[in-house]
Amino acid sequence: MTASERVRSTVVVVTWRGRDHIEACLDALAAQDCPHKTLVVDNASDDGTAALLAAHPAAPEVLRLRRNLGYAGGIAAALDRVHTPYVAWLNDDAAPAPGWLGALEAALDADHGAAAASSVLRTPDGRVQSVGVRLTADGHGADALKPVDAVFGFCGGAALLRAGHLRSVGGVPAHFFCYYEDTDTSWRLRLAGHRVIPVISASASHLHGATTLPGSTRFHLWNERNRLLTLLRCAPFSVAARELARFAAITFALPLRRAVQARSRPGQAAPGGLDRKVPEAANFRVAVRLRVLAEVAVGLPAALHARRRIGQAARVSRREVWRTWAGA
Repeated sequence: MTASERVRSTVVVVTWRGRDHIEACLDALAAQDCPHKTLVVDNASDDGTAALLAAHPAAPEVLRLRRNLGYAGGIAAALDRVHTPYVAWLNDDAAPAPGWLGALEAALDADHGAAAASSVLRTPDGRVQSVGVRLTADGHGADALKPVDAVFGFCGGAALLRAGHLRSVGGVPAHFFCYYEDTDTSWRLRLAGHRVIPVISASASHLHGATTLPGSTRFHLWNERNRLLTLLRCAPFSVAARELARFAAITFALPLRRAVQARSRPGQAAPGGLDRKVPEAANFRVAVRLRVLAEVAVGLPAALHARRRIGQAARVSRREVWRTWAGA
């Protein structure tokens, strides 16, 4: 059997202005003990990333896009070039340990009911960032931080999926650009009757936020918008409607809360908790939240169309997936 015949995984690395960290990622892939194909999607980088990729001794295949489509768009663009049974998602600021890919392949080989396997992501100093995605009671996809036997979804920073299963549930939501593409994909896999498994023996060091700064305005815009779109596409309708209404109510109450807060005296309580201090985070800025609502409104027809399609293909009810995983 030749090396090419033993290649069962295509590792897709999406980068944008990744010159300062992608070399470590490619070096780590070259050190894997499992044969694979590496496909780098370059989101129109203008910082010299293209030259670095061309010169790297691993000689990865490069798909250079004419404009930045984000992480979700980059993974989606790569799927037509994936001809292996497995496809890995890997952030360009992640450096997997030598046995990473082999452990993920072995886990999926051993569990035919699993459509995806999630890695352990660690900070450079060894702290756990994620072992997969958990689903909160209000519909957030959050990182699971402790070793567990089961997770709701995979963390897209370093995961392995069955390519055929990914395509069968509609691929990657490219219009998300960045964030929640992994939670949305995991949710659709769950609705289709597949499972997602954590693989504790597969680990990668991750810088986290090397491209998009967590806590920034863009981070919160994409994060909040895509959470609501994911709920509209995948969650029970009552949950999606409740969370959309809650987001809107908080948005329109913020100016009143700030006004009451400015006028309140120390020790004097306002009715309904309106005097509670408004957080300074970007996701509590009215302008950011209004933009989220506007973009969700624009995307609503497509989200509802996708909802119908997802529901028609589902083998497990939305209510059952929600009852099983929300708040777990």
